[in-house]
Amino acid sequence: MPDIIHVDMDCFFAAVEVKDNPDLAGKPVIVGALPGTRGVVAACSYEAREYGVHSAMPVSQAFKRCPNGVFLRPRGHRYVEESEKIHAIFRHYSPLVEPLSLDEAFLDVSGSHRLFGTSVDIGRAIKQRIRVETGLTASVGIAPSKFVAKIASDLEKPDGFVVVNEDEVLDFLRPLDARKLWGVGKATWKRLEKLGLTTIGDIGDYPVEELEHIFGKQGRHLHNLANGLDPRTVMPESDRKQVGAEHTFDVDIDDRNEVERTLLALCDKVASRLHQKGSRGRTVTLKLRDDTFRTVTRSRSFDQSIMSGEELYREALDLFRRENLLGHKVRLIGVSVSGFDTAAQTSLFDNSERKEKVEKLLADIRGRFGKDAITRASLINTPKKKAGEKSENKEGTD
Repeated sequence: MPDIIHVDMDCFFAAVEVKDNPDLAGKPVIVGALPGTRGVVAACSYEAREYGVHSAMPVSQAFKRCPNGVFLRPRGHRYVEESEKIHAIFRHYSPLVEPLSLDEAFLDVSGSHRLFGTSVDIGRAIKQRIRVETGLTASVGIAPSKFVAKIASDLEKPDGFVVVNEDEVLDFLRPLDARKLWGVGKATWKRLEKLGLTTIGDIGDYPVEELEHIFGKQGRHLHNLANGLDPRTVMPESDRKQVGAEHTFDVDIDDRNEVERTLLALCDKVASRLHQKGSRGRTVTLKLRDDTFRTVTRSRSFDQSIMSGEELYREALDLFRRENLLGHKVRLIGVSVSGFDTAAQTSLFDNSERKEKVEKLLADIRGRFGKDAITRASLINTPKKKAGEKSENKEGTD
């Protein structure tokens, strides 16, 4: 019986808005920046997706596709409130919970069967309790590994429930589109398509040496996943040695302003996770991957620990601007914080009560939504517009 459960809330932010205002039910709800402003879509309802709207899309483009949509500013505090209820349900069934964001998590329930039954029993109980206690729906995937469980939870959205037993993994994966593999963006997909590798099964059957020759280390990674090999364990927040976030661009880009805007959104997401964890770290690490799949990491450590998105962005931005890309485009960018220290964590409360409230509020609002939910002008480095030029933000987050 598989023991890894992936739970993913359905259109979480939009669903919370509909819960709070039932008049929005059945309408294309788009949460994020408002039309006429610079910003992106943070989340949208399934009705909005029918118009081709999706998260990270510039709001100007979303408005063109869905002018009759209901555009709402994010309400971070409400999403955090609902998220806390949902994660409390997770922890009732297992101490091994790895939150990925406000609205999704992995659970390892291998030690929970005597109390709560099989993995399927636990998965159904979680879905039912979320529906009853929050009025929201979740999709659940159950499998022997994190990778397969995450794919399973996405297959029958919304309100899905998919179980993949160990002897079913390869049959389950083989017919799926290769783009469902972690790490396959538009650039990689084009190269795979030229090779005739359009399904996960195609990649699993292809000689791993050839994949490594073409894609470098990523080739073996793709081959392993395609064959159901994912040894990663569920890692509770308390066991993590770092907190980070990264984003793979759909198209390799050389627009440094766009990269920096994305970096800002990632720093705010990491800051939110640090606040949820109640942690501070002393080391900031920047991760970059270019269009040749060359990956570099650059780190900087400090005597004083940091937590806020502003501090993270300042240091990560400096690391990025010191990196010579040598004419290459950026494929992936990430930022993480490590070097946690118990004393440093408690030092959070040495600051004034007002500063602590401000930092927590900023993290709650800006976490997962990017700078458009609430913005520090000092963090944005965009060129001045020419007369008559329209604003358009191409920022995206993972």
